[in-house]
Amino acid sequence: MNHTVTARSLRDVQAAYRIYFILGALFICALVVSNLIFQKFFSWDFFGIYTFEISVGILPYPITFLITDLISEIYGKKKANQIVTTGIYASFFSLLIVYVAQAVPATSWSPITNELFTKVFGATAVAVFASMMAYLLAQYVDIHIFHFWKRLTKGKHLWLRNNFSTFLSQFIDTSAVLLLLCSFGKIEWERFGSLLLGGFLFKVLIAALDTPLLYLGVAIFRKRFKLSEGEELQLDV
Repeated sequence: MNHTVTARSLRDVQAAYRIYFILGALFICALVVSNLIFQKFFSWDFFGIYTFEISVGILPYPITFLITDLISEIYGKKKANQIVTTGIYASFFSLLIVYVAQAVPATSWSPITNELFTKVFGATAVAVFASMMAYLLAQYVDIHIFHFWKRLTKGKHLWLRNNFSTFLSQFIDTSAVLLLLCSFGKIEWERFGSLLLGGFLFKVLIAALDTPLLYLGVAIFRKRFKLSEGEELQLDV
């Protein structure tokens, strides 16, 4: 049966919070950057098996799911949801900064003109809205399914809950954001199918590849805080 343990010593509490904040910072950075760079698309030939056509914004995005799965496993569902909510505020704040920067007129000698800035960041509002709606749904689904499998397997089979939760949530995320971007006219509808397939397959591939990293992170946490399999570190003391 899964249960939580309390970090009793001050040193343990400080270390646990410090790591939690670092993971949160990495999560927010990856999320915000993915929204800012999404307009560039690239192709990647995967050993001649499949050619991906995906946005560069997808590159840092899987990191967010790896981090929330790690936080879910060690800190519990509540702390994982807190990180997700914080990421939403950070994304909308970054949008406000972009709006202000876009509203300020460029000088005649500015290396970046108003037109170029607008071309690069002009769709950020739509991107953030689309991403946030998809992100909000996908991340909460990921955390919920992760803990569903954790309860069902009694804290065992980390690979199963990591991949099963991420696969479904990534499909929701990819399809939702593409639906919104196509609806707003940012991407042609005829590209929807190929982008959905490419984006989802890429995320599934990354999710499978990051499983060893999750095991490594969980092992380090368990050793540092003396947690047994399935135990969560309770910080609300």
